[in-house]
Amino acid sequence: MSGTSADGINVALVKFPGSTFSHASPRLSRRFQLLAHSQTPYPPDVRRTVLSLMNAAQASVADLARLNFLLGELYADAVIKTARHEKIRVDLVGCHGQTLYHQGDAADFLGKKLAVTWQTGEGAVIAQRVGVPVVSDFRPADMAAGGKGAPLVPFLDYLLYADRRMGRVAQNIGGIANCTVIPAGAKPEQVIAFDTGPGNMVIDAVTDRLTASPFDRDGHLAARGETMEKVLKWALGAPFFKKKPPKTAGREEFGREFAHEFLRRCAGARKEDVIATATALTARSILDALQRFASITKGRVGELIISGGGAKNPTLMRMLAQNAMGLKVRTADEFGLPSEAKEAVAFALLAYQTWRRQPSNILSATGAQHPAILGKISYA
Repeated sequence: MSGTSADGINVALVKFPGSTFSHASPRLSRRFQLLAHSQTPYPPDVRRTVLSLMNAAQASVADLARLNFLLGELYADAVIKTARHEKIRVDLVGCHGQTLYHQGDAADFLGKKLAVTWQTGEGAVIAQRVGVPVVSDFRPADMAAGGKGAPLVPFLDYLLYADRRMGRVAQNIGGIANCTVIPAGAKPEQVIAFDTGPGNMVIDAVTDRLTASPFDRDGHLAARGETMEKVLKWALGAPFFKKKPPKTAGREEFGREFAHEFLRRCAGARKEDVIATATALTARSILDALQRFASITKGRVGELIISGGGAKNPTLMRMLAQNAMGLKVRTADEFGLPSEAKEAVAFALLAYQTWRRQPSNILSATGAQHPAILGKISYA
């Protein structure tokens, strides 16, 4: 997995049993084992290139083709290195790829209304280097079925957190933040899932511009700042926050243009106050979304489970806990799955489903009209 923060590659080595989820029989087996996980940072020049090509108004076709093959090589290297270190034989690889563009809502293009997405990282290269089949490019199948292609992680969230007595919200905070609301005793079709807005994306962007660091390590800078309510009010007025689910977000909504305007409105402020305000935007937008669209104030859920890089930011976690509207704030680590490994595990699960010719989109999450087998298979 490599997410919208474009900070590198997460690898999870996962062992699955013989049976798993079926839309015809929605009892989900929890019997899988995370054997190991690792993180490999992108080389600085690769990260700069990826970020420059995300949601770019113009880009070289040659550079896009080269990046596709380069990322395939880097993904393969990360899998091989992790497997060798752990002395584990790999049978199948699931690779999400690096999102360069995602437009979940249909728009006019040359006489057709299209919803589109693009995840790059050549699966055929990974298959040849690792020597096993690869499932990649998961999102288009859901979009072809009328969905938004995201979020897909709710398939794992339901497996992990569904409970007969306790309703839960699984909140991932990566570059973009997304939630999965699982009421007590819910069936898969009763799950609510959508992107809540920026996760670490705006925090990282303003920190990178104002300091020598690409991110606010341990939330130290935000902890020393004060939230600028006027700027926060402007940010929360973005059109995305008013849209009803299902909905998705990316750098198209909260990337370089949004960060530029955010910084312009913060002109003259201390860097600590700017970063604190960006951090508050993430916390406030998450809680606002849950209150407006997920009915958490009506007793349907009792726990808010945080995963992703945001779980490692104590200042962000404190902002969430202080305003959590009665929810108990926990982390994915408390359930035996490290926060930083969760999305990689999710796409291992989706790849396993696809290999067994089983669908893995949750219709209430993506808005698809019917179940879809996700991804494309490249053979070694």
